[in-house]
Amino acid sequence: MQGYYKMKIYNTLSKQKEDFIPIEEGKVKMYVCGPTVYNLIHIGNARPIIVFDTVRRYMEYKGYEVNYVSNFTDIDDKIITKALEEGISATEVANRYIEECKKDMASMNVLPATTHPLATEEIEGMLGMIADLIQKGFAYEVNGTVYFRTKKFAEYGKLSHKNLEDLQSGGRSLLVSGQDQKEDSLDFVLWKPKKAGEPFWSSAWSDGRPGWHIECSVMAKKYLGEEIDIHAGGEDLVFPHHENEIAQSECCNGKNFAKYWMHNAFLNIENRKMSKSLGNFFTVREIGEKYDLQILRFFMLNAHYRSPLNFSEELMEAAKNGLERIMTAVDNLKYLLSLTKQKELKEEEKSLQKNTQVYRAKFAEAMEDDFNTADAIAAIFELVKFSNTVVNGETSEELMKGILEEILTLSQLLGLEVIKKEEILDEEIEQLIVQRQTARKEKNFARADEIRDLLIEKGIVLEDTREGVKWKRV
Repeated sequence: MQGYYKMKIYNTLSKQKEDFIPIEEGKVKMYVCGPTVYNLIHIGNARPIIVFDTVRRYMEYKGYEVNYVSNFTDIDDKIITKALEEGISATEVANRYIEECKKDMASMNVLPATTHPLATEEIEGMLGMIADLIQKGFAYEVNGTVYFRTKKFAEYGKLSHKNLEDLQSGGRSLLVSGQDQKEDSLDFVLWKPKKAGEPFWSSAWSDGRPGWHIECSVMAKKYLGEEIDIHAGGEDLVFPHHENEIAQSECCNGKNFAKYWMHNAFLNIENRKMSKSLGNFFTVREIGEKYDLQILRFFMLNAHYRSPLNFSEELMEAAKNGLERIMTAVDNLKYLLSLTKQKELKEEEKSLQKNTQVYRAKFAEAMEDDFNTADAIAAIFELVKFSNTVVNGETSEELMKGILEEILTLSQLLGLEVIKKEEILDEEIEQLIVQRQTARKEKNFARADEIRDLLIEKGIVLEDTREGVKWKRV
């Protein structure tokens, strides 16, 4: 597929599509801001996770060696609040939800990152970068808090396309706390002193912890270098998080931080912003109890990543039906392959074989145009329609195998598994439920959860009722 098209990426920095030319030929250094781990990830978190996993898959398919770094923010006010509520340490809370996040990622067929750094393991690097910024005059300390001098960086606002004067008059909503002791209201925190009961690290300025923005600057630099190809995340991170990352990194390193900035648009629920107060807040785990998470992945990729996406039950059902169409075509091809006696390609099939390449070319054209996964899926549907039209009991094995491999390859490039899972028999389900009950009685909750997860993977949802455990297929 290489050479057909010049890959283009929409760059938030320039507000236009640009040819993708990596800093180092054949290599891609990519940083994606990961979740703050204080709870199970929600479907809003799932969108960037799925989208940029797909970008990474396609880059690797194109032959690039991708160093893909995605962090876990494992120290944060929300984590500390959760720890205090439960009477455990912030580390225990973070580690628990990192493991749960990894389970959800695996269920969505997301590849593990090359590196998943943890903020708390990179404190030394943060102290070093903050000290550098102070030495170079870009940061200053007041009563144990270290601030970044925003106006000292002439290009501040270049990513979000915000004007410093407008921000200055934007009121308190745009500012971080502690503005009274800052030199300027737009200066942001690099290090803050601990509060009672909070985790802390020792520094030259105070016992405390880093600000959020400095964490990603340091992790990107350590695992990818001072200049990276792609920095990505949700559009809510453009300002202030990514803007502040640029300021810190470029002032410290004296180089452009990231060449391309990619941001996915928001996910709404029934055309409304997702929030707990509206009662429309869904975790990935909750969706997984009703749908195979391959359907959630398919749903996410059915829209262009820069388009706002609306989540609803009707749209999930449509996604379920769409994925089912591809899976049924694959199933049908496998069945006909087991029956065919015609091995070699027939003369009249040669033009049909060439036609399969048309769909691959359409898929490539869509993906090379800023990763238009919606059009890429449309190309797979066209291939499925072609298969359903031309394949029958008389078709040669060679043609059928070619079409099948094409559908599987293109689907896998989007991280979609389209081979139907083997049906689990009712007796097996009952046996697993008995094993789960035994595990719970023995307080082996890890095993009980493992069995529940296994059944969910097989499309079986358990419901604990007064009458005992009931199950249903989804």
